[in-house]
Amino acid sequence: MSVRILALVGSLRAGSHNRQLAEAAVKLAPEGVEVQLFEGLAEIPFYNEDIDVADGAPAPAVALREAAQSSDAFLFFTPEYNGTMPAVLKNSIDWLSRPYGAGAFAGKPVAVVGTAFGQYGGVWAHDDARKSIGLAGGKVIEDLKLSIPGSVTRFAELHPSDDTEVAAQLTEVLARLREHAGETLAA
Repeated sequence: MSVRILALVGSLRAGSHNRQLAEAAVKLAPEGVEVQLFEGLAEIPFYNEDIDVADGAPAPAVALREAAQSSDAFLFFTPEYNGTMPAVLKNSIDWLSRPYGAGAFAGKPVAVVGTAFGQYGGVWAHDDARKSIGLAGGKVIEDLKLSIPGSVTRFAELHPSDDTEVAAQLTEVLARLREHAGETLAA
């Protein structure tokens, strides 16, 4: 059985180290895992109930929800902006949390990872994302963490997929997320 993981990246910058980390996840996905990197978070308007209507929700939000519905698990990649997650990532969580009680997370396993310039690798942002996703109905795997510090220097000349330590850690995250998704699908 193959497990489909939807990857969402909180940085919109093309050369973002978190985007590179997500690209590494796509490349390093173990057998039985397909990682889909969602494109288009920048086009999704800020969540507003007035525009979230059954017959006319914005097309970019509908595309996100459809990708999420067809996924078995989620992997969020987030940098740390001013001590928390970027607005674009929080906005995606808000859209996926609706309709209330039946959002796209619907008990699916979720892991949050990422890299940041600081010495802790973005742990505050990761913790905030886990909290928000859990409240939105996701089954956050609390002990499944990867926070890589010093991104600006560590990945200055080395793509995360070519960093042996990071590649091994990321592959472990994917394998464990696959196990959790398999358990959820079997239940």
